[in-house]
Amino acid sequence: MLNFFELVMNENMKTYRRPRAWIMSGILALLVIVITVMAYNVTNSPPNGWYMIGIETQVLMMLVTIFSVIIAAGSVADEFATGTIKLLLIRPWSRSKILLSKYISVLMFGVLQVIVLFISTLAVNALVLGLHSTTVQEAFGSDSGSSPFAYLVQFFALKLVTLFVTLTIAFMISTIFRSSALAIGLSIFLILLMNSFAPLLATLKYKWVDYILFIHLDLTQYLDGTPLREGMGYGFSLAVLAVYYIIFVALTWLIFTKRDVAS
Repeated sequence: MLNFFELVMNENMKTYRRPRAWIMSGILALLVIVITVMAYNVTNSPPNGWYMIGIETQVLMMLVTIFSVIIAAGSVADEFATGTIKLLLIRPWSRSKILLSKYISVLMFGVLQVIVLFISTLAVNALVLGLHSTTVQEAFGSDSGSSPFAYLVQFFALKLVTLFVTLTIAFMISTIFRSSALAIGLSIFLILLMNSFAPLLATLKYKWVDYILFIHLDLTQYLDGTPLREGMGYGFSLAVLAVYYIIFVALTWLIFTKRDVAS
């Protein structure tokens, strides 16, 4: 177990010794500051901090996903591109452990970006605008009866599920095709497809639409009780996502562990 922990830490070192990882986190925090300060100075009546948090999280979670996808896409593909995959595989660890360590480090980076966004939006808006008492409807436009903070925690938790599935797709593409550019391109395309066409797909009357991945990726649709398709619930969406997740992970491990990389 200790050796595996060291393997994960080694993968994290590969990620964070590159300036891009720190630049991505810095950009997130900086954008929160810029958006909040602009809202404070441009408007005659500065909005409630909770309202700005709602706007910033909706916009910047997309950026969190893109940043995390870039890291996931290069995790395995860069090893093949530079030829270091051969050096990695001759070390005294199984291919499964090597791949698992990379996958865990990718998820850890995604979680870190979510934490950076969560803390920065709360801290900056509390300092600049103040987090005055308000309803969830006023703050986030949701019919949920919870407090704004409880709603925000639920929102980030559900977005984290979406992020994990998206990163798993990017990681799978990176492993199968050994191309970080392809993994980034396809993953971002899927993100845009989800945001643009999922509501349109949901209007189709066919039963098989209920099992399309994109209909279930955004679990925040359940926070205000209005899912994209009538009759859908948390349990069904989580079950569909779980099936896709298992398929993506199984394909990734099968191909990586069986592939010949000697040539």
